[in-house]
Amino acid sequence: MNNERKGTRYPGLSVMWKTVSNSCNLACDYCYFDGCNGLDMEKVRIQESILESFMQQYMPLTSGVASFAWQGGEPMLAGLDFFKRVVDLQMTYAPPHTTLNNAIQTNGTLITDEWAQFFKHYRFLVGVSLDGSRMIHNKRRPFGSGAGSYDAVMKGLEVLRRHQVDFNVLTVIHEDNVDKADELMDFYEREGLDYVQFIPAMNFKAQETEKAGDYLISPQQYGDFLCRTFDRWLQNGRPQRSVRQFDNLLSQTLNHPAELCTHRARCPLSLVIESNGDVFPCDFFMDEGNRLGNLKTDALTALLDSTPYAEFLSLKSRLPDACMNCEYLSQCHGGCPRNRNWMAEKPQVPDYFCASYRQLYAHSQAPLEVVATRIRTDWKQQWQKAGHALPSRNEACFCGSGLKYKKCCGQS
Repeated sequence: MNNERKGTRYPGLSVMWKTVSNSCNLACDYCYFDGCNGLDMEKVRIQESILESFMQQYMPLTSGVASFAWQGGEPMLAGLDFFKRVVDLQMTYAPPHTTLNNAIQTNGTLITDEWAQFFKHYRFLVGVSLDGSRMIHNKRRPFGSGAGSYDAVMKGLEVLRRHQVDFNVLTVIHEDNVDKADELMDFYEREGLDYVQFIPAMNFKAQETEKAGDYLISPQQYGDFLCRTFDRWLQNGRPQRSVRQFDNLLSQTLNHPAELCTHRARCPLSLVIESNGDVFPCDFFMDEGNRLGNLKTDALTALLDSTPYAEFLSLKSRLPDACMNCEYLSQCHGGCPRNRNWMAEKPQVPDYFCASYRQLYAHSQAPLEVVATRIRTDWKQQWQKAGHALPSRNEACFCGSGLKYKKCCGQS
């Protein structure tokens, strides 16, 4: 269903806040955001005046849905009172009938009953970083003191469960777990972790856009990992666990767009805001050269309409020749612009993980078609049981893909 208001200039605009900048109580050795290494430091959080000014400007631009992502550092260091004020401002300035979506990415070590009650009441989606079993997780994600954080994270997950908070797990894939696909999937099953996503560990910081988009694992390693975890996810054609990457692949097989920005046709309309009000187009492009402005001095619409922002949004479509001739272009869409070689106006080298994606697409295509056929059959049966007639061949498909029925669910 299309929730966009007619005439909106910024459809789907979302915002990610670097809530406390790089302040964090952990010292993850692969942190991509100029980490503070878990050391005691002054906790800098967003000024209320910046927050309120943004809400006043942003809410009228929303298209029925206002989306906020709260990250860090560790965003919960901002304190519960801060987030209570956030929700208050959201409700004060949101137009009538606006859906408020809040997602917070946390290391999970600070979750208490009070926090969980708040998340539940205001329907926050909580992402918790967890790299696998105790030994793997503690090696890469210790507290600043050097002590492992695994027990604190698992305690936090239990609190979220007790209060029935919606949460997922984000696992960073690095040298210590990339060859342990089965061990990871066994861990998720054993611990009842049903919503999972993977991100590969980066070998650059968000502020180092001049550095090549290299990672701590090779494309071959990541491709092998994805193929093995895909097989475990598939479960003989009836997946029981949500793995974001594979959910996206299935969605594309069903003629719907990917939700992951990496594999969408264009970068989403989104802004990243530092705690001091600096605004950037993406959390992979947070250097001074990509700074769009500051909320203290620049109007939000001026930043969105600026030439630098338009230039950034054009990067996705500037593909190397290898992408233009690739059989998987309609699925991959060139990957992430940050991972290409931008030594020239037009990149000469595809996404660092090009070979990984090609390996996964080739491996998953046939089984995904089988799953998609079953799902389309189920959809048609449900549609008819609800009293609706199936479309004619040239009518729009009822599933919302935007394709004609004969090119979509009418094929099954």
